[in-house]
Amino acid sequence: MIYLIELWESVREFIATGGGVLYFVAMAVFLMWILMIEKFWFLSASYPKVKRDVIAKWDARTDTTSWYAHRIRDTWISETTEILDARMITIKTLVAMCPLIGLLGTVTGMIAVFEIMAVQGTGNPRLMASGISMATIPTMAGMVAALSGVFFSSRLDAKVKMAKAKLVDSLPHH
Repeated sequence: MIYLIELWESVREFIATGGGVLYFVAMAVFLMWILMIEKFWFLSASYPKVKRDVIAKWDARTDTTSWYAHRIRDTWISETTEILDARMITIKTLVAMCPLIGLLGTVTGMIAVFEIMAVQGTGNPRLMASGISMATIPTMAGMVAALSGVFFSSRLDAKVKMAKAKLVDSLPHH
């Protein structure tokens, strides 16, 4: 319990040093990871049943060669692809937004530095150091968040593409 309190205090100090923009970075990262974990879970736990159902419906058809049957096949592939692609754009957008939110922190930190310089002058570097910290920490946090998101979202994207390809191969074109 004491460890959790110390951890929380260090997080609060980090956020105080980096400014309020870090809350927005944290929200973006939290949402991004929730969506990525949900998508990994879907691909490993729920999607195999969806795929089996589509294959079973196709195999149960007596007509698999007519133009009409091919349109039905294409529709089922399209519907399943839509399910696979759900929330992928949101994940990629959140990954791209993390560094931009961090840059917003850079701008607000530099504004703080310029305000200090306007009021106190340039003679006191200690006063400017807090603004410079507020400018660099959110940028670093946004970049770290984006790097972790880029790796896992590209892995997730590859899994989705592989699932689409396997589905098309599973529904034979007669």
